Amino acid sequence: MLIPRKVKHRKCHKGRARNKRIATDKIDLAYGQYGIKALTGAWVSARQIEAARRVLTRYTRRGGKIWIRIFADKPITKKGNEVPMGAGKGAVDHYIAVVKPGTVMFEMDGIPRDSAKEALQLARYKLSCRAKFIAKNEI
Repeated sequence: MLIPRKVKHRKCHKGRARNKRIATDKIDLAYGQYGIKALTGAWVSARQIEAARRVLTRYTRRGGKIWIRIFADKPITKKGNEVPMGAGKGAVDHYIAVVKPGTVMFEMDGIPRDSAKEALQLARYKLSCRAKFIAKNEI
């Protein structure tokens, strides 16, 4: 799974006004011909990103190239079961990527359009946000 090699702060706040604002960066295809763009905001976990990556690599075999534009760098903490209230914040449990609406999450190139669309459709099922297939010539 993807985790940061080094972090400045071990734990972080949830953040204010989650999923309210639209993305201002990573909104266009930068590397590949095809991609998936988020329609809703979500917290996408490192496990979900890895599951989508596996689907894409298995579907394309050796044919195409894949770019992952999001990275799980926000730590999410969780307290243990049956722990009394108080006593501080829990330990880091997993990492997530904050995805805003309009963010391009995955890109592909080097394979035909119909197979790219099918692969990205299968990868969309693994993510916790609604997304759509986009192509470079359609933008």
